Amino acid sequence: MKRLKQVVMGLVTAVTLFAGGLSTAVTSTITAHAASTKSTSTTVNLKAKAGIAVDSQTGQILYSKNSDQTLPVASMTKLLSIYIVLDAVHSGKLKWDQKITISKDIAKVAKNTNLSNVPLRAGHKYTVKALYQASLIYSANGAVEALGVAVAGTPHAFVNMMKTQAKKLGMTDVKIYNACGLTNKQVGNLGYSNVKGSAENEWSAADQAKLAVALLNKYPEVLQTTKITKMWFEKGTQDATKMDNWNWMLKGLTASYSKLHVDGLKTGTSDAAGANFTGTANNNGNRIVTVVLHAAHKSETDASRFQQTQKMMSYVYNNFKTVTYKAGDQVKGAKTVKTNDAKEKTAKTVLSDSVKLWIRDDQVASNISATTTLKSKLTKNKALEAPVAKNTEVGTANISLKGDQLGFLGNTKTTKVPVKVTKAVEKANIFVRMWRAIVSLF
Repeated sequence: MKRLKQVVMGLVTAVTLFAGGLSTAVTSTITAHAASTKSTSTTVNLKAKAGIAVDSQTGQILYSKNSDQTLPVASMTKLLSIYIVLDAVHSGKLKWDQKITISKDIAKVAKNTNLSNVPLRAGHKYTVKALYQASLIYSANGAVEALGVAVAGTPHAFVNMMKTQAKKLGMTDVKIYNACGLTNKQVGNLGYSNVKGSAENEWSAADQAKLAVALLNKYPEVLQTTKITKMWFEKGTQDATKMDNWNWMLKGLTASYSKLHVDGLKTGTSDAAGANFTGTANNNGNRIVTVVLHAAHKSETDASRFQQTQKMMSYVYNNFKTVTYKAGDQVKGAKTVKTNDAKEKTAKTVLSDSVKLWIRDDQVASNISATTTLKSKLTKNKALEAPVAKNTEVGTANISLKGDQLGFLGNTKTTKVPVKVTKAVEKANIFVRMWRAIVSLF
C-alpha cells in the first residue's frame, strides 16, 4: 500500500512541478561561483508555516520565515538519531556488520503498515548498516528505534541522549519523546506512560538547520545514503522490501529539478506536522541546507513541501553570489593586531582556515569586514604579548557582512575563523621597552 501511494504521488508531483514549479525560470543569472538557475523572484513567498535556508558550513542564514517557532518535526527527527548512531559507529561502540536483535515492542511498531516501515520480526537479527539505510532512505520507524536501543540500551535512555546531543548542537526549546518522530501513542510501549498520546517531537526550523549543518560537517558520508533513490532491504529473504526514497527531489525522481542538485536529506510527515522537508543541494561547490516546516499536506499526493523547497533553493542560487577567503588571506579590519613589549608595535595576521560567505547580488565584497578577538592567555594590556612563534594561532576573526539582517545560526551576526601570525613576534630589548614607558608618560 505504501509503495502504491508513492507511485500515485509521484505521478501527481511530476505533473504539478512541470506545470507550476518550473515557472520560477526566467532571465537573471548568478555568478560563476554558484548556480546558473534563473528566477523572477527576489524574495520567497513561502507557503509553509516556517522555513529557513542556510550555508551548509558556516550556518549563514540566507532566508528565514518564523524559523525560531517550535513546531512538530515528525520523521525529520531521525537526523538527530542518525547523528548519534554515526557517533557510535565512529567511536567503535557500533559496527556496521553488527547484528541487532529486535524486541517485541519494536517489532510491533515495525509491523504497522500505515506508517513508514520495513518488516522487522521479534527475535530476528538485522545489521546496523541495513537498519541505518532503512531509517534514512525509507524513513523506517522500527529500524531507527532498534538502532537507538542498540546505542543506549533502552528507548528512554536514547531519548535522554538525544536531548543531551541537541543541547550540545545549540538546539533550544526541544521536546523529544522518541527516536523516530511518531506520536507517543504510535510507538506503544516504547513511549511514556505519563505523556499524552498525541505528544510528538518538536523544535524549530532554525534548530533543524543547526542539526543538518552539524551532521553534514561531521559526517558528510551520510549523503552517500540519503542520495540513494531505491534500495532493497534484506533482499532474498522473507523480509525483502523495496525501499523508494521519500525525498522525491533526488535526481531522476518525480520532484527533481535539473537546476538544483539535491542529494538529501530527510522528509517528515504527520497529522500535526503536515509535510516537512530538510533538503540540501550542492550547486557548483556551494552547498546549502533548507528546512520547510508545515507545508500543505492535503493528501498523499500533495507535493507542496518540495515545491516550497524548490522556491527557497532557487531564490538563494539566483540572488546571491559567494566570496571565498582561503587560508592565508586577510579580511578587512583583521589584518593586524596590536602587540605588547614586542619589537614591532603590530603583528600581521591571516586566516588559518578558508571561509565562504554569501552576499546578495546588490552587495559588494568590500561590505565584508572583521574584528579580531585574541586568546586571553596570549595577551597583556589587551594586546598580543611577545614573544609569539611564527604561525601561532592567536585568536579569531569575527567576520560579518555590512547590512546583513539575518546573520548566522545561533543568533550571531558573525562567523568565527581562526587567525595566525605570519612571522614571529619577537620581544623588544630592555632599552626599547624602557624608552616606550618613558614616552608614554608624556
